[in-house]
Amino acid sequence: MQTGPKMGKEPFRCGGLPLQRTLLDFWQWSASDLVVNTTRGILAEYIIACALNLQSAARVEWDAFDLLSTSGLKIEVKSAAYLQSWNQQTLSQIKFRIQPTRALSDGTNIYSVERKRQADLYIFCLLHHQDKATINPLDMAQWTFYLLAASVLDEQVPAQKSIALSSLLRLRPVQVTYEGLTDAVDTGLNPRAVEVQIPTYAGRE
Repeated sequence: MQTGPKMGKEPFRCGGLPLQRTLLDFWQWSASDLVVNTTRGILAEYIIACALNLQSAARVEWDAFDLLSTSGLKIEVKSAAYLQSWNQQTLSQIKFRIQPTRALSDGTNIYSVERKRQADLYIFCLLHHQDKATINPLDMAQWTFYLLAASVLDEQVPAQKSIALSSLLRLRPVQVTYEGLTDAVDTGLNPRAVEVQIPTYAGRE
């Protein structure tokens, strides 16, 4: 079922009467922690959608891939971070999930037999900030983005389920800031169009 975007003013109801709580209240209650893994992953999708001007349609949870560009490019968005919501003794190691999947047909609600990477392009979103006192996932300066064609993953790591940042960088993805995302997507299927500089983040990966 395709759901249209909500406004946040929609009230909860009981017996046909509106309650003193709205959808915005639910959003604030359920999704205010932007650092926690589940919410950060959805936030990363939204950040990419905004950069590519694809945010007008509501997110579909069970799509085979995350975003469809205006040119028909199927995009998978993955996120990772050094900092988590829970107490940490050390920074998290950076790994991204890249496993081939079985697509769920929207028409039949049946999974495909073949396991494969459903997208044409992967965008890996790293929340690289390492100070818990100042971390803010809404600040685009705290993110780094890496673009890599799915065909490169299929060629180099065909059955691999996850990839560490160091291994990803060896595949020479296109590395950009938020401002460069739109232009980078145009060259994202040519993953060697831009040489990647190894980031100097202090944390382990």
